[in-house]
Amino acid sequence: MRILMGIDDSKSSVNLVHVLVTQFRTENAEILALHVLEPVEPVAPPEMAHGYAPELEGQKKPAFTFLERIGDELRRAGFSVQTSVEIGDVRETIIETAIQWNADLILVGSHGKRGIGSFLLGRVAESVARHAKCSVEIVRMPATD
Repeated sequence: MRILMGIDDSKSSVNLVHVLVTQFRTENAEILALHVLEPVEPVAPPEMAHGYAPELEGQKKPAFTFLERIGDELRRAGFSVQTSVEIGDVRETIIETAIQWNADLILVGSHGKRGIGSFLLGRVAESVARHAKCSVEIVRMPATD
């Protein structure tokens, strides 16, 4: 089974790792931990290459370091893991990467909210669930004060 994990640097990532380790078997499971850096300008001007976002250059190294920590934790649990940092719209990049990588499942987090927000998923989780070509598991974070 090929599982793409959409990882950000929030507490929900810890939850995603826990869910993966407790719900899935390591045999025949391949994990792609993906972190997407979103540019300030969602669409690059035509003269710039897709994914060109010089304002994010300083964020790449910490993102790779963060992802490698997640990857190492999953490898210690027995999973085969690849990591990737991409630049683009988070929702579109997760969906496109899942298609290109032939993912069987996308695992994403959704931050818990109180009140009316508890009925709504986050913008990324909702969009991925609606548009993905494979199954999607959304891991909710418990609501906090």
